Amino acid sequence: MAYIEPSEFVSKMVDAGEQKVFMSTKDTLIRAFMAGAILGLAAIFAITIAIKTGSPLVGAVLFPVGFIMLYLMKFDLLTGVFTLVPLALFDKRPGVTFNGVMRNWGLVFVGNFAGALTTAFFMSFILTYGYSIDGGAIAEKVSAIGESRTVGYQEHGVAGWFTIFIRGMLCNWMVSMGVVGAMISTSAGSKMAAMWMPVMLFFFMGFEHSIVNMFLFPFSMIMGGDFTVADYLLWNELPTALGNLVGGLLLVGVPLYFTHVRTSPERRIA
Repeated sequence: MAYIEPSEFVSKMVDAGEQKVFMSTKDTLIRAFMAGAILGLAAIFAITIAIKTGSPLVGAVLFPVGFIMLYLMKFDLLTGVFTLVPLALFDKRPGVTFNGVMRNWGLVFVGNFAGALTTAFFMSFILTYGYSIDGGAIAEKVSAIGESRTVGYQEHGVAGWFTIFIRGMLCNWMVSMGVVGAMISTSAGSKMAAMWMPVMLFFFMGFEHSIVNMFLFPFSMIMGGDFTVADYLLWNELPTALGNLVGGLLLVGVPLYFTHVRTSPERRIA
């Protein structure tokens, strides 16, 4: 196992953020589409396992396979670019602008959503044989999740909205630790182990991930969930995405950058 010191891998984080800013529109959209599609499949995989085994822990243990697959293929999630891309702006890399960061985030959002929505239609079709039967236990479970995590939050008003926001923060704290963890080694096996642990934690704890939700809630609505698109956007996707942004950037990107790249002088006592 080849371990890389933080001063080295945080510089790699900045380099990765810069590269994503200048990536072509086509490449950004395709990579984001594939990331959203794979993560959606991983989510329904984990839910199916939890239903069939009766153990949410087993589903959480196996969910990270999707995250690992998409990361090793260098596909992009909104949660990851929330953390990495602003670092290139902080580092004043030539040509990196605020508008460039916003462009990257916007394209990745669109690509992730399109990919997740595609998987939602694929899975709903095969579970119902082309919408000719109901989706069984899986459809019932996902519908319940969709309702509880939209109108269920809405029942608590502002406190419910901030509950989602904080769950989004905690989620991308862990997911971004997985992204960063993959940079601490040059070994594929070590990268997988470093990604596995925090991603498993976020999924088991029920934290809110904006891209997982891009799959879960449209899928839930197709399967009969009793909530609207407005409920989903206002009472889940919006606060989740904002929480993901704050959590990934302020709890991972900023602390690492300002203590390992833009460091302060050492304090020595004579």
